[in-house]
Amino acid sequence: MNILELKHLKKYYGNKRGIEDVSFKISEGEIYGFIGPNGAGKSTTLRTIVGLLNKTDGKIYFKGKELDPDDVETKKIIGYLPSEISLYGDMSVKEIFNYHESFYDKDINKNRKRLVKLFKIDESKRVEDLSLGNLKKVGIVLALMHKPELLILDEPTSGLDPIMQKTFHNILLEEKEKGTTILYSSHVLSEVSSICDKIGFIKDGVIIKEDLMENIKKNNYTYLTVYTKDIEKLKNELKLKIKNETNEYITFINNTSPNELIKKLSKYNIDKLLIEEISLEDLFINYYK
Repeated sequence: MNILELKHLKKYYGNKRGIEDVSFKISEGEIYGFIGPNGAGKSTTLRTIVGLLNKTDGKIYFKGKELDPDDVETKKIIGYLPSEISLYGDMSVKEIFNYHESFYDKDINKNRKRLVKLFKIDESKRVEDLSLGNLKKVGIVLALMHKPELLILDEPTSGLDPIMQKTFHNILLEEKEKGTTILYSSHVLSEVSSICDKIGFIKDGVIIKEDLMENIKKNNYTYLTVYTKDIEKLKNELKLKIKNETNEYITFINNTSPNELIKKLSKYNIDKLLIEEISLEDLFINYYK
C-alpha cells in the first residue's frame, strides 16, 4: 500500500521555480531517501506536502486519498521535522512538550519520556538557551512522540554529534519495524545509504532518478586511478567515464569486473594504481542524469 504519492508536484514563487516536476511513491514501512544538493527543491517539496506551502500544480495523495492540507485528523498521524526549528523561546522544553501533548486525545507521555531519555534532553532548560544540537533533538522528539504513521524529516541530523546521529538512525530503524513510513530528506547521500530502502535524487526541482538501495549497492562502481604515461591509450582501451585527469594520472568511474580490468591494464606500463569505493553522490550525478 502506498502511504504517500506525489504526482507532478509543482511549486512556483511568482516566476521563480521552487519545484518543477516531483513524482514518487512511498510504500508502508519504507524509508525513502530524498536526496539532492542544497537548493534542489527538497524543503519546498516537504513543506508543500505538510501544507506549509500551497502547491502550484500536481497532486498529493495520502493513503490513497488526495491530501487536504486543512484535514486536522490526517495531520495527527503525520510527524514533521523542519530543517530549521523555531519554537517559543521563553518556554521551557517541558512546557513545549506538554503543549504538544495537549493536541492529542491518546496518551503519548510514555513515548515522550522514552525519547527524552534516549536523546538525553534536559526538560528544565528554556528553548532560547538550547544549543543547535539540543534544539534539533527537541524537534525530533516533537516529530516522533505522537507515534506518527508518516514521518517527514528535513535534514534531521544537522547539528547532532555522531553519537546522537547513531541513536537517531537506530530509532528510525525501530520505527520502520513498527510499520512507520519515513521520508528522509538530505543532501548527504552517505548519511542515508545505510537506512534507506529507496532513494530519489532531485536536481533543479525535478526528480532525475529513483532506485532501490539494494540495486545501487549491487552496481559495484569504484574510482579507478591510474598513474601512467599511456593515459590517452588507456582512455581508448577502457572507455569509462572520466572523473579527473592530469598529465600524471587519470581517474575513472569504473564498473569493469576485476578480472577484465586486470587483463586490460596488463597491456600498459602502470606506475601506480588506486581503487576506491565511489561516493553515492558521484554515482547519481554521473550515471543517473
